[in-house]
Amino acid sequence: MTTWLIANPKAGDGQRGADFWSQRLTDVGVTGLETCDLEDQGWMQRVQSGDRVLAAGGDGSVNRAAALCLDTGATLGILPSGTANDFARNLGLPEDPVALCELIASGKTHWLDVARFDDQIFLNVAHIGLGTWPVRESSGQTKRLLGRFSYVATLLRRVTDKRGFRAIIECENGTVAGRWLSIAVATGAFFGGGNEIPEASANDGQLDIVAVKPRSLLRLLLTFLRVRILRRSPGHTDTVVHLKSPWCRVVTRKPKTVTADGDVAGKTPLDVTCQPGCLNVICEQVVST
Repeated sequence: MTTWLIANPKAGDGQRGADFWSQRLTDVGVTGLETCDLEDQGWMQRVQSGDRVLAAGGDGSVNRAAALCLDTGATLGILPSGTANDFARNLGLPEDPVALCELIASGKTHWLDVARFDDQIFLNVAHIGLGTWPVRESSGQTKRLLGRFSYVATLLRRVTDKRGFRAIIECENGTVAGRWLSIAVATGAFFGGGNEIPEASANDGQLDIVAVKPRSLLRLLLTFLRVRILRRSPGHTDTVVHLKSPWCRVVTRKPKTVTADGDVAGKTPLDVTCQPGCLNVICEQVVST
């Protein structure tokens, strides 16, 4: 068994690169370690079923590593080194690097869901509307200075001047049409730098569609706080619609940018299907909210 270590030097503050992780993995007895680069794809042809692919980076790096694991049957391991690291939150991974490396060495795994759209996947969330702006606007310097709060800073700059967009959301439970500020399609319990999705997990076989209507900043804040404190799905309110379904389709009047796991992924319409329990990931638990 080979353990492939992928380290993104641009992730987060750049302090947790290949050298940082390889030394700690070796110290806890992880053998057969090979360091590689996502930009140099030659090594990918050598990955086999039963190997481990460890992604040291943010959600974008994890996404690309997961796609490789799905193609080869390898097991995915996460070494959070990015800005948001929302997928890692779904697994309740230890924050201490040594404890995390010990978990990698233990080999404990769970099977997780993957969302598929077009010929791509996402593990965490796809955004349309306001939620795309942190990816499109946050600079590397802003992310290094503010960390996951850079997403909040970008949203606050944008929320006051967005009137929203018209879209139709179709899913197993019906169809909802209207004007929206943001539409998020998530596979797990967290998105946007740690925001919780009530009554969700990364292995429930469901997509969570969270659609927010254009409202005043105060009203949006009050809705967010109410959901956060009560820890329950908002269902259908005058501000937020929360739907659960194994599939969804979002159609907009005009093509809108779609981002997925921190990268620009295309334009609407967006057709997503949840593929349950298809990705083997190293973790002790899967967090449920």
